[in-house]
Amino acid sequence: MSFGAAAAAHAHGIVGDRFFPPTIATDDPFATDELMLPSVSYFKSPAGDGSPAVGTTDVGFEFDKEIFPKFALGISGDWLNQKPDGQRASRGFDNFAVSAKYQLWQSDKHEAIFSFGGEWEIGGTGSKQVGADSASTFSPAIYFGKGLGGLPESLKYARPFAVTGTLAEDLPNSAAPDSLEWGFALEYSLPYLQSEVKDIGLPTPFKQMIPLVEFSFDTPENRSGGRTTGTINPGILYESRYFQIGAEAIIPVNSQTGNEVGAIVQVQFFIDSIFPKVFGHPLFGK
Repeated sequence: MSFGAAAAAHAHGIVGDRFFPPTIATDDPFATDELMLPSVSYFKSPAGDGSPAVGTTDVGFEFDKEIFPKFALGISGDWLNQKPDGQRASRGFDNFAVSAKYQLWQSDKHEAIFSFGGEWEIGGTGSKQVGADSASTFSPAIYFGKGLGGLPESLKYARPFAVTGTLAEDLPNSAAPDSLEWGFALEYSLPYLQSEVKDIGLPTPFKQMIPLVEFSFDTPENRSGGRTTGTINPGILYESRYFQIGAEAIIPVNSQTGNEVGAIVQVQFFIDSIFPKVFGHPLFGK
């Protein structure tokens, strides 16, 4: 798949000559029609109070729809299977969340985009068996993306690099601590290399892949929230006309996060390409 084919296939994720893929651990900056179904992960986290560590299998989904030009609403949810060491498993849905995102600024020349929005985790919509909070959390956020296609000829093989990132403030309406969620993804687009830098003859499926590393952190800010926790997620994305398949390792950054490496696999459907008469355009406005 050449980059030109990718641009024709995806109405979303395009800034100038750059296709920004939907990322896994951090959110992308595009307010578009997207369907993530499913996302399946496993990670073991410490209880922190002397209780057994808990292995969690998470099966999630997310659907986003552009309502007005460059403004989208979304809904997401996760089904959890939590298994403490030596104990029985608990199963149920975590709280559901709704989101909003608006693309404020975009520069095709500089392969750059900036958006703002937020998420509302709706308290009480999940199961108490898996620890779903009865309180809600509001998270205003900013999102950004920047490609390095403007680098000089001497650095042409660095042009496929791009970075996307998210900065969000979690504000629970409970006694839980406020916290700063921050993260970014560093990507190297092989489709961009082939089409915009030099065709080095990569065979299928490698010419359709985007290696990346994501960094995702959570920093409590008050109420004795503890230390920063987070993960580093190296992985790869495979792009086709109608879907994306991604896989990443989940590596804890400290013992407060976990002591074992987890994994996640995710499927994104490009519903604007599958159903172009229904998706790929806002409900209202051109």
